[in-house]
Amino acid sequence: MERDVVVSDPAASGSSSSASSFAETRVICRVCQKQFAQYTCPRCNSRYCSLPCYKGHSLQCTESFMRENVMDELKQMQPEDESKKKMLDILKRLHLEEEMESDGEDESMLSEELIQKVMSGEEIKLDDLSDDEIKRFRQALASGELSKMIEPWAPWWKKPSARSISLSPDGSQLIRQVSKEDTSTSDPMIDEDPLINEIPEGPESPLPSLKQLTRVEPSPLLAVHLVDILYSYCFTLRLYNGDWHSDPLGASTVALSMSKVMGEDAKPETVPEALTACIEETCSPAYRHTGGFRLAIGLVDDIISTLSLGHNALVCALSDFHRLIEAGRSMLKGEKLGKTQSSQSSSKLRGAARKLFFMTCWVHEQPDEAWPPLARIVEVQKASLEELDTGNHKADRKNKQQSNVLIEEL
Repeated sequence: MERDVVVSDPAASGSSSSASSFAETRVICRVCQKQFAQYTCPRCNSRYCSLPCYKGHSLQCTESFMRENVMDELKQMQPEDESKKKMLDILKRLHLEEEMESDGEDESMLSEELIQKVMSGEEIKLDDLSDDEIKRFRQALASGELSKMIEPWAPWWKKPSARSISLSPDGSQLIRQVSKEDTSTSDPMIDEDPLINEIPEGPESPLPSLKQLTRVEPSPLLAVHLVDILYSYCFTLRLYNGDWHSDPLGASTVALSMSKVMGEDAKPETVPEALTACIEETCSPAYRHTGGFRLAIGLVDDIISTLSLGHNALVCALSDFHRLIEAGRSMLKGEKLGKTQSSQSSSKLRGAARKLFFMTCWVHEQPDEAWPPLARIVEVQKASLEELDTGNHKADRKNKQQSNVLIEEL
């Protein structure tokens, strides 16, 4: 067994006899053997000086720490827990509303002529439409019928290139050098490097340490809050087909309404609690047309994919989200809103931007071993959601069969 290196402190030799023995001697960090140790590992009692040394002192300790967190979370995921009951209520309500809306809506809301214009990419102006066509167009827009005609966007976190993201050790974006020859001979119509466009950039400047941002220890619930934020990010990008730049203010408004952590300063304590709130919002009348419960399951899978990519992908995702919110703030300044409304919106966006920046710095300092266990927790929750969805569809088919039998008897 290794022994801690103890160094006598000359400055302490002249101190009063009442001073403790700890003040007279200081322990050298067992990992780097350079700095004085300030912390003790609660598992193996090794003394270390900083977070990097903690990460490197024992893989067994860090893995056991994450394993215990996973087991604690899995123990909370009982089949009859409150979140599952709430999810069933969401499914029942969603199914009932869809049945009510489906009555008498078998035909398309849009005329054949209008559909052809949309499909051909022609510009459609409301002035060119009749009152009846305007009404149908707005109904199709709200119901999501138009979105079905748009080619679905392929999320960057699903692409192979997302597995090879590189950032500087300080978390900032690596600069790609471009020579004069490249700029003089390049064709503006040709994408030179698809990686630049398909993967969001990381932070433009080095990320500060958490100690520079706060003197308080980060909340142990930040991993849960990260799940909420990733859900909101993935939802917003899918809703805008990957192009939030077309409407930063609208996109940031959507993001804050979906994320209870950023929009309402909520502090969920478990992953099921965080996901339940997000899914309830996804199935609400405001967003139900985007895909409802099925979309929610897909978004949970998006979270798993992003977490599985690891540290650099998470930093890039959070940086992209931060840029989205900041762009929304900039656009808000040019909007003609009431003073009170503008102040409230600006305050919310400013708070969201600060949370995202802090979360980015926190993610940057976490060990790589932190993300696979968290992804596993979300996977368990996804399996539970799929089970609920399957059970709901089976019950729906059974009810329809019973209705058909009753109609035949009548």
